[in-house]
Amino acid sequence: MSDFRLKHDTWVLVADGEKALFLRNQGDAEYPNLEVVREMHDDNPPTREQGTDQPGRYYDGGNTHKSGFQETDWHRIEKERFADEVAERLYKMAHAGKFEQIVLVAPPMILGELRKELHKEVEAKVAGEVAKTLTNHTLPDIEKLLTEH
Repeated sequence: MSDFRLKHDTWVLVADGEKALFLRNQGDAEYPNLEVVREMHDDNPPTREQGTDQPGRYYDGGNTHKSGFQETDWHRIEKERFADEVAERLYKMAHAGKFEQIVLVAPPMILGELRKELHKEVEAKVAGEVAKTLTNHTLPDIEKLLTEH
């Protein structure tokens, strides 16, 4: 699903776990001109700043050996929650007829989470996917990378 042409009026979602850019191609497949339609941001500090306690411990069987639980990765959980919010926003936009085609650009983990949460109405409009982090790139860089893809 990664082979696509960025036609006129195709939307592009460029997202990671903290930022999402909803872009529309005002140009054509050969000379794209992406314009920002909407931005979403999420404040997601590292786990060490979100967790408050040490991971719990439990007795392992009948002896006196203690084992520890793995520490909760709050940062990853927040990224997944943000992907769910982005999927919900995509559904509302698709349902309102805002776009006919969309290309999803996100790191593999976020792309996987988005795929799980996408509504069937949005899935039908996905023209392609790119598993890369491009949220901190300029629009001309994103256009160039998508044209080369």
